[in-house]
Amino acid sequence: MREITIEEIRDLEQGSYQLVDIRDEGSAIYGMMPGAINIPATWFEREPDASREKLDESRKVILYCQRGEKSQDIADQLEELGIDCYSLAGGFNAFLMDSVRNDNDEECRKKAEESLRKKFHKQIFAPFARACKTYELLQDGDRVAVCISGGKDSMLMAKLFQEIQRHRKVQFELTFLVMDPGYNRENRALIERNAQKLGIPITVFESTIFDAVDNIEKNPCYLCARMRRGYLYSKAKELGCNKIALGHHYDDVIETILMGMLHGGQIQTMMPKLHSTNFEGMELIRPLYLIREEEICKWRDYNDLHFLQCACHFTETCSTCHEDGTTSSKRLETKKLIARLKKDNPYIEGNIFKSVENVNLNTVVAYKKDGVRHHFLEEY
Repeated sequence: MREITIEEIRDLEQGSYQLVDIRDEGSAIYGMMPGAINIPATWFEREPDASREKLDESRKVILYCQRGEKSQDIADQLEELGIDCYSLAGGFNAFLMDSVRNDNDEECRKKAEESLRKKFHKQIFAPFARACKTYELLQDGDRVAVCISGGKDSMLMAKLFQEIQRHRKVQFELTFLVMDPGYNRENRALIERNAQKLGIPITVFESTIFDAVDNIEKNPCYLCARMRRGYLYSKAKELGCNKIALGHHYDDVIETILMGMLHGGQIQTMMPKLHSTNFEGMELIRPLYLIREEEICKWRDYNDLHFLQCACHFTETCSTCHEDGTTSSKRLETKKLIARLKKDNPYIEGNIFKSVENVNLNTVVAYKKDGVRHHFLEEY
């Protein structure tokens, strides 16, 4: 097995190597190393010949996965076939850490904040403020625990809260809460480094969630997500907060609506705010509710920011922990379906979003309210 480091890649002559991202498509969409092509590891395992056709065997082939583990095995297989192949030590995480290591913190923070006030005001800050007002997410006297996972959504949410607090239209306090459920050292360091760059004063606390669900075979992501929320509620309440804020955006909402219908046989959505059933007096709010993921990605790329996608240590292909138990592949499949439908109907996304606002109970066969099932025959 031959490994190569980020530093060694920089010393190579430009054009002398080919970068191959072997993570799943969902991870690759989230972000790849500059110049890389995506050939998922499953292709090498199921269709080795077809995958090999995409490789430029006249150059060094450098494979990378998320942490530099799976790429080692595939690099060994390709080397046996006579391909000059290497595995990137530390994987995509090593690239992320290298990308943020030498940044000027003050310049980065100022640029990120300035972009929210000018370039992305209409696309990001305005819908954030509108969601806060429309759904009454913030009130005077609130103390909000802004829950940061380390990804693009939660980091942007933290900056938006700082920005709207400057306007002083509502008097509230912020605590930027990071839970470490058992991250490896590199993932935690990346979260802390990005928070430092962006001027976000995080409070980190530790839990043993990863260890607790390590041996769970059925729906570990579902259990992990539920446990995460419980720990966040508990810590936020301990710190005197009355609300926790999560970074789900508009695309998460419409994908959840569609997945509920297609995979769960039900009509439901992510609510913009919820009362906690287990922590009295606590609320959950989703202030990115009206912000498109595409705009979040544009803000990230404009500011040359590099965030974690998922710090889960169970799988290379987990894009996020979804409370409904859906896998990253189901969510990606739903995202693609919406994109296909949009080609024929440009209003499809807005229609999906509004569908749960325009429910006519006179045309519904049955529905549930507070756990009680009601049928149309009751009043027919």
